[in-house]
Amino acid sequence: MTTSVSTRSAISVRSLRKSFGDNVVLDGIDLDIAEGSVFALLGPNGAGKTTTVHILSTLVRPDAGDATVGGHDLAQEPDAVRRAIGVTGQFSAVDNLLTGRENLILMADLHHLGRDAGRRRASELLEQFDLFDAASKPAGSYSGGMRRRLDLAMTLVGSPRIIFLDEPTTGLDPRSRRTMWDIIRELVAGGVTIFLTTQYLEEADQLADHIAVLDGGHVVAAGTPTELKRLVPGGHVSLQFIDPDELDSAATSLADAVRDDDTLTLQVPGDGSIRSLRSILDRLDADSIEVANLSIHTPDLDDVFLALTGRPETRKEAVR
Repeated sequence: MTTSVSTRSAISVRSLRKSFGDNVVLDGIDLDIAEGSVFALLGPNGAGKTTTVHILSTLVRPDAGDATVGGHDLAQEPDAVRRAIGVTGQFSAVDNLLTGRENLILMADLHHLGRDAGRRRASELLEQFDLFDAASKPAGSYSGGMRRRLDLAMTLVGSPRIIFLDEPTTGLDPRSRRTMWDIIRELVAGGVTIFLTTQYLEEADQLADHIAVLDGGHVVAAGTPTELKRLVPGGHVSLQFIDPDELDSAATSLADAVRDDDTLTLQVPGDGSIRSLRSILDRLDADSIEVANLSIHTPDLDDVFLALTGRPETRKEAVR
């Protein structure tokens, strides 16, 4: 994901807490989400992702903590927060008995856009979401991908600058999922801020500028996708050489490397950073050793997720 991210905060959260009876769901989380970016909140089922969305969209009151959304205090200005945001939840808000156009016009009426303005907005969104040809068909006849696009289009009727997408592509086939990704990228390119929760780690990797991992009521790690991947072991630089003599020399120079004589390669542990790569190449250059091919291998977000969630001792280390 490469976007020009603002330094201004669209959402700021401090010490947010929420319990349901004896179950502590959020235990003092902090978040800072830049305008015009995609923020992804990851975590296992029951970690509190949807609760966080419900709190920040004014659907649930927190027990403690402060938050501003779109520059408005969550507790003191809930109506202003609602005017600034749009929410697409896990379950579709589409009325199956209405046509696609009628669903959008209904939302326009709820936003008090007026008859003509509401119908213009509905037509714009039908065109933008590639639903124009199906506009007069009942939404109940739509495919899963079409329904999800209509659901998001309904969220956009009021032109919100902050959108909460709670697992927006659950159940979609790969093609429909990628179509949704393209729509999200277009929204962000127009300056919209996206707060995304997802169970698809590839989705977060593809879309998010910044990710937080939520587990046990705490944010156990936060950073860019690249930064999070560096938190777990397994990264290495693979070096291939043109002959066994070069391989021998390199193995001597890089004593911590694992060699493969069949492929004339060395695997050197590293976090994939420029500093780590430069250190390896400088050592080889000092010994006049030529590298034929080089590749960098880093852990993916699946590795990060498994390493940082569900294990209290790991959570403590990551928070540090």
